[in-house]
Amino acid sequence: MNTSRKDGLAPLKMQDILKDNLNTPGVHSGAAPTKGGVEVLRVIGFLEAFTSEVDTALEITAPNPYLNMALTLIRNHVEGKAITASALVAASGTPYATGRRKLDEMLTSGLIEQRPRTKTGKTFSLHPSVDLMSKWDQLTGRVLRLAAQSLGTSDKEAAEKHYYFGGSYMDGKTIPAPQVLPEPLALAGGLRILVHGDPTFMVMDNLKRQFEQMIGAKINQRAFSIDRLHEETLRNFDRKVSRYDIIAVDLPWIGEFADKGVLLPLDNLLDVERLDPSDFHTAGWQGAHWGGRPFGVPSQTTPELLFYRKDWFAQAGLEPPSTTDQVLNAARTLHNPSRGRYGIAWNAARGTALGHQFMMACADFGQPILNLHPIAGGYSADVANRADLEPTIDTPLGLQAAEYLKNLLDFSPPDILSMSWYERMRPYAAGKIAMAYGYTLLAPYFESDPSSPAFGETGYLPHPAGPSGHPVAPVGGYVLGIPSNIAEERRGPAAEALIAFTSPAAQKLYVQNGSRTAPRYSVGADPEVRRLSSIFEAVDAMSWRDELQFWPRPPIPQIAEITRICGEEMHDMLRGIISPRDALKNSQSRAEIALRQ
Repeated sequence: MNTSRKDGLAPLKMQDILKDNLNTPGVHSGAAPTKGGVEVLRVIGFLEAFTSEVDTALEITAPNPYLNMALTLIRNHVEGKAITASALVAASGTPYATGRRKLDEMLTSGLIEQRPRTKTGKTFSLHPSVDLMSKWDQLTGRVLRLAAQSLGTSDKEAAEKHYYFGGSYMDGKTIPAPQVLPEPLALAGGLRILVHGDPTFMVMDNLKRQFEQMIGAKINQRAFSIDRLHEETLRNFDRKVSRYDIIAVDLPWIGEFADKGVLLPLDNLLDVERLDPSDFHTAGWQGAHWGGRPFGVPSQTTPELLFYRKDWFAQAGLEPPSTTDQVLNAARTLHNPSRGRYGIAWNAARGTALGHQFMMACADFGQPILNLHPIAGGYSADVANRADLEPTIDTPLGLQAAEYLKNLLDFSPPDILSMSWYERMRPYAAGKIAMAYGYTLLAPYFESDPSSPAFGETGYLPHPAGPSGHPVAPVGGYVLGIPSNIAEERRGPAAEALIAFTSPAAQKLYVQNGSRTAPRYSVGADPEVRRLSSIFEAVDAMSWRDELQFWPRPPIPQIAEITRICGEEMHDMLRGIISPRDALKNSQSRAEIALRQ
C-alpha cells in the first residue's frame, strides 16, 4: 500500500511507517519513557503517524477527537506528565466546542479521571482511567501482533521482539500501568522516603517523576548502605518528629524496630485488606509481622539463591548441584585461576556480610541459630512472645556449616575475604565465576547487560542442602513501614503512598525497569514480567515448594548484633587466626550475652 503525499516527497509505504514507529520508543516524546511504557509509546507513535498519513492521503477526511485525545492522554501518562482539559481539547483536532463535548463524553463514560490540582478544587488534571489503560494495553498487543502477521514479520522474528502471538498474551493476567490517586496527597514539602541503596530502590528513584504524578506530590528519597540505613533509622527515632514518611526496613530488623516502637503497626493506620495480603509470597508477608501484627508491606522479597553458569556446567558434564558436596565438587572442577576463572563467590567480608552468609549456611545444614520450634517446612520464626530463646550456634551442624565455608575458600577468588553484596556479583557478571550465592535483586548486574558472559546463561537454584538439611532459599529484602514519630497530619497520606508504591502495578513497573524482585504472586505470573527473566518462574516454583523461608535470620531485636558477631568470628576463622570450633564457641558465648541484653 502506497500513500500519496501532497508535499512532493516520495510515496510512503506502510512498512516505512512501521519501521519508523514500531522500532523506536516513541515520537514527539520530550522525555525518555520507562521501559514498561516503551511498547505503548511505540504503538502510539505508529497510530499518530498512520492517521497523519491517511489524513494527508485522502482529500476528504475528518479528525477522530476520541482517538486524538486518548493518544495524547496516554502518552502524557506514560511519560509522567500531567495535562489539563484545555490542552486535551486542543489535541482533539476539532473546534473547541466540539472537542469540549467529546471530552465530556469520555469523562462520563469513565475513560478519563479528573484529579484536583489545587486545594480549592477549581482546576483539574486529567488522567486515563483503569478501564482506558486496560483497553489500551490490549490494543497495544493486538496492533503489534497484527503488524507482524499482516506485513511480513515472521513468527520467530516477532517472538524475539516480544510481540504477542495468538493466545500467548492470555497465559496470565496482564497488570495494567499504575493509575494516579483520585486526590493528590497533602504532604507539605513532599513525600520523604529513606531506603537502601540497592538496584530496586534506585529503580524507584529513576521513576520518581512517574510516581510524583501518581501521588500528586514531590518525592524526596535518601539512600544508604545497609549498616548506615540501620543507624539512620534509629537516629531518626530519637528525633521529636520524624524526617521521613516511609522507611525501608530489612526483614530481620522487624523485631527490633517493633519492640523499640520505631514503626507504627499498620493495622492502626489502614485497612490491611486493601493490601491484598494473599497476593504476597507467604514468607515475605509473614516476615513483615511481629507479634501477629504487620509493621510493613513487602517492597522486595528477594531470596538468596545459587546462581550458576549453565554453559560451563554443560561443557564440563556437570549437573546443577543440589547438595553442598556437589557445590564443592563443581567449584573444584571449574576452578582454574590460571585462566582467570574461579569456582564460587559469596559474602565473606568481615561483619554483617559474612554473618548473613554463615546464618544461611547453617540453614543449608538444617541448623537455626536459635532454638526455634520446628514446623512443617522448617522452623517457626514467630518468636515475639517467647522468653526462652537461646543461641544454637555451637552445635555439630553449626560446625559442618563453618567447615563448609572454610572449604569454599579453596575455590574462591583471591579477594574473597573482602567480598560482600555487590563485590561477589561483579566478577560473576564479568564471566570470571562459575557459581555465586546472591540475592535476586542483584541479578540485573548480568541480566540487564547483553555484553555480560552470564547474560542468558545463568541458572537459579535454592541453596543446595547439607546431609541433614533441605534445599532452602533464605528470604531477604525490605518492607516499607511508617515511623512512629511521623507527624499526625502526615500519617494518612503516608499510608496511601505506601499502598500505591507496593501495588501490583507499581511493582510490575519496577521489574520492567530493571528490578528482579517480585513480592507478589500476581506480578511474578504476569506474562510481560515472565518474558523478562526466568528468575520469576524459578522463585515462584520455590515458593510453592515451601523453599522460601525467613527463619534462617529470625527477626529478633538482637539480630543485627548477633549477625555482626558471627561475621567477626567467622572472618577470624577464615583467616586462620582461630579454629572453626573456637569460632563457634566465641560466637555462641557472645550471642548469649547479646540476647540477654
